[in-house]
Amino acid sequence: MKSSVEKINETSVRINVEVSWDELQPHLSNAYDAISARVNIPGFRKGKVPKAMIDQRVGRAGVLDEMVSAALPFFYQQASMENKLKPLGRPVVDVKELVDNEKFVFDVEVDVRPEFSLPNFSEMTLEVDDVVVSETEIQDQIDGLRARFGTLTAVEKVVEKGDFVLLDLVATINGEEIEGGVARDISYEVGSSSMIEGLDEALIGLSAGENKDFKAPLVGMAEGETGDIAATVKAVKRRDLPELNDEFAKLSSEFETLAELTADITTRMERFKAMEQGSHARDLLMEKLNASVNIPIPTKIIEQEVHDHLEKEGRLEDEEHRKEVTDQTVESLKQELLLDAIVEAEQVTVNEGELTEYIVRAAARYQVSPDQFIKEISEAGQINTVVAEVTRAKALAGALARAKVVTKSGKVVDLEALRPQTPAEAE
Repeated sequence: MKSSVEKINETSVRINVEVSWDELQPHLSNAYDAISARVNIPGFRKGKVPKAMIDQRVGRAGVLDEMVSAALPFFYQQASMENKLKPLGRPVVDVKELVDNEKFVFDVEVDVRPEFSLPNFSEMTLEVDDVVVSETEIQDQIDGLRARFGTLTAVEKVVEKGDFVLLDLVATINGEEIEGGVARDISYEVGSSSMIEGLDEALIGLSAGENKDFKAPLVGMAEGETGDIAATVKAVKRRDLPELNDEFAKLSSEFETLAELTADITTRMERFKAMEQGSHARDLLMEKLNASVNIPIPTKIIEQEVHDHLEKEGRLEDEEHRKEVTDQTVESLKQELLLDAIVEAEQVTVNEGELTEYIVRAAARYQVSPDQFIKEISEAGQINTVVAEVTRAKALAGALARAKVVTKSGKVVDLEALRPQTPAEAE
């Protein structure tokens, strides 16, 4: 096989490929076998039809078409590898010449990963916030703990923000109850905005036994449409919080005193904010790279992805949405190209243990077993996507480790010390 590459622009190339007839022989043989297995010719079993009979009944041109369809992906991939290309998106193939018993010539136009330079990560400085835990933040944590151990007491009063209510809800559209639209004896904290839009406003001022109707968007409704909600208050309750003392510390934790509990909360919040420094530094690194690295974006693959997205949504004529999707697609592809360049520059690979760790964490996040998670991503054809995600995350972590991270007060941050240790490392 002979191949050459013409550069069309910074992000696309034309690959010229010429294949000799000797190289096509395995594909020609496979073409005859494939046709033999599916044609019905009296006197011959499927799979046992002679080549001469196939040429007579199907035609040599049909056999060559079968051969080309199978051979094209193989030689296109081989030419890409030989020329060290990294194709993106769908190739556009143009068959130039097919001479029986002589040669096969074709061109392929395809977007490729653009070339660009990365900065020296060791010369980068990233400034993050200092770790500061305020008294208010500590008190908020303690108040949240008190709320968990609070008790609800029925009271005779009108509903105010912060009260709890026991209520019934009935949702209807045009006077008809919707499926699953009735809920009884719900305990709800007024002002939490955790249920139906407009519910808090409807409940405030009501007393036990009173009800109110209001309109609200319901699940499955189109934008701008609303259904009717009937809310009935069955009881109003006040939450009584436990007294803040050593007895509360014993009740709510493993500590004997309130001072010990407060110190533990402070330490955990400091640790959490220190971990946030690492996340902030990672985000700052990506921001700096996005601002400083000029990445040519392949237009054809963007156009195709946007078209496919809008077609799936049935919004091909929505130009405003097209711009929004285009911007998102460009940003997503730019991030992938940037991270893949770091993977290549840092020569990053992942091992089985790192993939297993990711799978275990992801399975826990989706509340399924690791085996079930693996089964689902396998069936969805997402194994390569997962490997790429883990590899990119590892590459970014490696680049970040080489940068200098300091707080606004000038203190150097040791990101390695913030990394969670494995059981083996902790020993």
